[in-house]
Amino acid sequence: MRGMDLRPELLPPSVSPARLDELSRDIERIRDLVEGGGPAGVDDAVAAFNQRTGHAYTAVDFAGYDGSRSLDEFAREAARPVWPTAPGVTPDELVEIVRRVMAADPETDYYLRLLEANVPHPRVSELIFHPPAERENTAEAVVDAALGYRAVTL
Repeated sequence: MRGMDLRPELLPPSVSPARLDELSRDIERIRDLVEGGGPAGVDDAVAAFNQRTGHAYTAVDFAGYDGSRSLDEFAREAARPVWPTAPGVTPDELVEIVRRVMAADPETDYYLRLLEANVPHPRVSELIFHPPAERENTAEAVVDAALGYRAVTL
């Protein structure tokens, strides 16, 4: 079943090959610094990278990134907004975003961050990947639970 088309503000922003190359070189350079064993320059390099990208990576992110993603995926993530928001996102759009995450879309990481930034539930990914046994595991049920979340103040 083909899902709905999303408006451009909800689609992953494109990243130029030059930007990907630049970030990839920086990621590899920082990884090499981290793996070199000495702290010299690591903190400054990570801080400069974070300032350029708006992210909050740590040295550990650079040392172990290739266990969970490719260099290209890391660079693409770093080039995009940390918490992409879209004013006026509708429940139907959220359902489509969840469907794309559930279908393991090539841009799943981006769509998951987009979802996390646009719903009140603090662990919306758990609703998708570890649903409660009593709830149907559909995109609609995930969005209903995510939008229905209310923090409990003690």
